[in-house]
Amino acid sequence: MLGFSAALITLLLDQATKLYTLFIYDLPVKEPVAFAPFVNLIVVWNRGISYGLLQQNSELGRWGLIVISVLAAIGLSLWIRRTSAKLLAVSLGLIAGGAIGNVIDRLAYGAVFDFIQIHVGSWSWYVFNVADAAIVAGVVGLLYDSFVLEGRRAK
Repeated sequence: MLGFSAALITLLLDQATKLYTLFIYDLPVKEPVAFAPFVNLIVVWNRGISYGLLQQNSELGRWGLIVISVLAAIGLSLWIRRTSAKLLAVSLGLIAGGAIGNVIDRLAYGAVFDFIQIHVGSWSWYVFNVADAAIVAGVVGLLYDSFVLEGRRAK
């Protein structure tokens, strides 16, 4: 249940922040917004995957990314069901919840709504959303589990 709870919380937080930022706060009209000295809120419609890679400007590409994301979420859900390791389950849940959050965007808008920009002076990292942050955190958790905790469990 821990992994599925992480997925659900990730999905809800992702969609709530996106809906609020787009439709209540109306970021497209107010951007850019300096949220903190190193964080801006801006609107970016990402038609690719993380870091804007594999940009898809066709319906075939969009649907291809949707299918891949849904299949990945299903596979991660099956993995969650099979594991008893807590960090692994949460990590998988973060990735699955983030993937489904971005799928909802692709279905609703044709692209993923990214709005958090981290920057230092004029140097900018990439623009992301809660789903993207959860996916990155989930991958870090998977790596830690694989390289550190898996060995401990084997003993």
